[in-house]
Amino acid sequence: MEAKIRQKLEELRAMLQSDNGDLELVAIDGNTVKLRLKGACRGCPHATQTIKQGIEAMLRRDISEAITVEQVQ
Repeated sequence: MEAKIRQKLEELRAMLQSDNGDLELVAIDGNTVKLRLKGACRGCPHATQTIKQGIEAMLRRDISEAITVEQVQ
């Protein structure tokens, strides 16, 4: 499952990079994915929505409903 998560995050990075943002995978701990937003995404007021309604939703849809995504600083 970790390889699938990493692959999907690389796809999502391209979308964030097109808006001058980026993400960094900090850790995968079981079903919890810990990410750090970078670039324009770091200070964006919509960062929580990006994490939960964007990245987490896509990982759940495409890989496993059990996945949760946490933002770390």
